[in-house]
Amino acid sequence: MNAPVWNLRDRQRRDRLARAAQALGPRLTGRHVATDAATALLEAVLQPRDRVCLEGNNQKQADFLAQALTQVDVQRVHDLHMVQSVLALPEHLDVFENGVARRLDFSFSGPQGARLAKLVSSGGLEIGAIHTYLELFSRYFVDLTPQVALVAAQAADRQGNLYTGPNTEDTPAIVEATAFSGGIVIAQVNEVVDTLPRIDIPADWVDFVIPAPRPNLVEPLFTRDPAQISEIQVLMAMMAIKGIYAEYGVQRLNHGIGFDTAAIELLLPTYGEQLGLKGRICQHWALNPHPALIPAIEAGWVKSVHSFGSELGMEDYIRARSDVFFTGADGSLRSNRAFCQAAGHYACDLFIGSTLQMDLQGNSSTATLGRITGFGGAPNMGADARGRRHASPAWLKAGAEARAGRSGAAGTPRGQKLVVQMVETFREHMQPAFVERLDAWTLQEQAGMALPPIMIYGEDVSHVLTEEGIANLLLCRSDEEREQAIRGVAGYTAVGLARDARMVENLRDRGVIRRPADLGIDPRETTRNLLAARSMRDLVRASGGLYAPPKRFRNW
Repeated sequence: MNAPVWNLRDRQRRDRLARAAQALGPRLTGRHVATDAATALLEAVLQPRDRVCLEGNNQKQADFLAQALTQVDVQRVHDLHMVQSVLALPEHLDVFENGVARRLDFSFSGPQGARLAKLVSSGGLEIGAIHTYLELFSRYFVDLTPQVALVAAQAADRQGNLYTGPNTEDTPAIVEATAFSGGIVIAQVNEVVDTLPRIDIPADWVDFVIPAPRPNLVEPLFTRDPAQISEIQVLMAMMAIKGIYAEYGVQRLNHGIGFDTAAIELLLPTYGEQLGLKGRICQHWALNPHPALIPAIEAGWVKSVHSFGSELGMEDYIRARSDVFFTGADGSLRSNRAFCQAAGHYACDLFIGSTLQMDLQGNSSTATLGRITGFGGAPNMGADARGRRHASPAWLKAGAEARAGRSGAAGTPRGQKLVVQMVETFREHMQPAFVERLDAWTLQEQAGMALPPIMIYGEDVSHVLTEEGIANLLLCRSDEEREQAIRGVAGYTAVGLARDARMVENLRDRGVIRRPADLGIDPRETTRNLLAARSMRDLVRASGGLYAPPKRFRNW
């Protein structure tokens, strides 16, 4: 009987390093690789059917390495299994079309959603699963451990230490999983310097450093121009603040991306101040540094913000507000998507976000016909954390309402997270947000998925907020009441028009449904003048000139 081999991963790693040294020759100096040798390096270290993590994040992209991967010899490198958070660049799908990659596990594909759907339907790509961010990061350390990781950093020093800067994002999770399992870590960097502002990834976790010919792409994903916030969104934001945040005393929260939530942020120093809510709500955030939060920070509403990633143009402002943001000794933000996802799941009392479709059970999804977009972090943010054991007033109140609604206050006491879906009844091109059946069911059939791609399950949704009012699903006593509560705020959609008018009025009498008038809000008075900033220029002024918006947002 042959003795077991216990260092196979180490042997394979040494083989990969040796192949790289031989292929690159003088273009490799220590850990540093010449820019023009990127594709040659990948051909040397990669093997067919390798599991590869290409750093595609919400914002930061290892774009130079992505381009190099599309150019490898498909006879030498093929059928890769890509494990990456986000499909944002065309190159992320080019590798499947040219045969370099075959299988994909991912979280979000917004910019490439339509193209991804076509590739799946034509058989050019196999999906393992659509994950949440935290779920995918967890699997990096279990059964989806990368054999090769391609990441991006702001800078490296001569030894190969990396400085990831404000957009650290997914890098620590990717590198640690790969480096400590016999894998190969390759980092593209914007520059090589003698001394780094701080060391985010130590050199002995990194195998190769390549200076990119241009700075890596960073997308200002969370920036919203206040000028584009509508008066309907102002109305909905006022209902959120008065009808949910104030009612529960929400102190710890996460906002999804959108103009709806930007409106809430911009109403805190004005409408929130009128209601006397300063210090009573919205002090601790798991949130990217949204520019729309600047007026609230300046007015003293915000105590802390921990971030998934950074936001272009916010660097100087973050450095000047180190009491609020998590910054290093160099003054720059230290973001971390894995830690912030965990904070959003366990440490926050409320998540408020939006969706493209919601059904009568409250299930929602952004996966619609012809688009497989994935979910990002919404399922973690928008899920009741069953493992949570610490209490807060908002959590306990929501839990008490849920128990009362289900069983007349009987059962084991526990809290519940507030999960709010904030949607206008009709989306772009007059597509209804409320439907009898989610497109996710058809997508499941078309793509042969084990489960329909539902983003947030209805059982986790506590409130549905539209321009018609708020439906508190926690107070519903039956599935029928839950359905009618949703219909009751679905407006003039087919779902809304099919409501039982008498039952909806009964739910309103009980406070399950509340219209703006029930909250003392007159829609005629919900104007944009209530916003603390009504333009990008107003945000710059509010920051004292510290915020520098990307060019696309400058109109002066």
